[in-house]
Amino acid sequence: MTDLLPPWPVLSAFLFASLVLAITPGPGVLYIVTRSLVQGRRSGLVSVVGVALGNLGNALAASVGLAALFAASSLAFGVVKYAGALYLFYLGVQMFRSPQAASPAPAPLAVPLSRVLRDGFVVALLNPKTTLFFAAFLPQFLSPEAPPMLQGMALGSLFVAIATVTDSGYALAAGMVAPALARAASVRRLGRRLGGGVFIGLAVFTALTGSRSRAG
Repeated sequence: MTDLLPPWPVLSAFLFASLVLAITPGPGVLYIVTRSLVQGRRSGLVSVVGVALGNLGNALAASVGLAALFAASSLAFGVVKYAGALYLFYLGVQMFRSPQAASPAPAPLAVPLSRVLRDGFVVALLNPKTTLFFAAFLPQFLSPEAPPMLQGMALGSLFVAIATVTDSGYALAAGMVAPALARAASVRRLGRRLGGGVFIGLAVFTALTGSRSRAG
């Protein structure tokens, strides 16, 4: 494994750059925070896992050359980008249409954790900008003395691990606010509408932004 990582000075630069990029809010962070606020801390943490798996898939895809396909074919990029935007829009509409709880008890929206995990995975995976980000970021830290594909996988996995830690911090912080928001029915309605609006807005953002946007 150590042969797949660059020397320590280069690796330390990679770790620092990864940390800075991971704590900078992007679409993935926005998705996680929204889930945490509307559905509670546990759903937020499950979203972290889903987003991490999707990002890991994009990192591996970039390592084996899928990013080159996206860069060479505007059609391939467009298909995946708009598929992701449509899925985000679907999530927003579903949140708007979710039934209001009859009981005034402070409970988060009832959404199966398996669905939360799946949604986070799909949102992250169907974002070709993430693949392009890895394709542009990782090569700067690769060494010519080791297989580039394996190096890319190792560095991409490190980046995803760092992002998972910072995303968990966002989820926990947002989850601490969620119980207070759930005490009033009017606040729950506002949270549901805000969450739906965020997902729809994120869909529009995903569809309109160019390929140079950073990963979420």
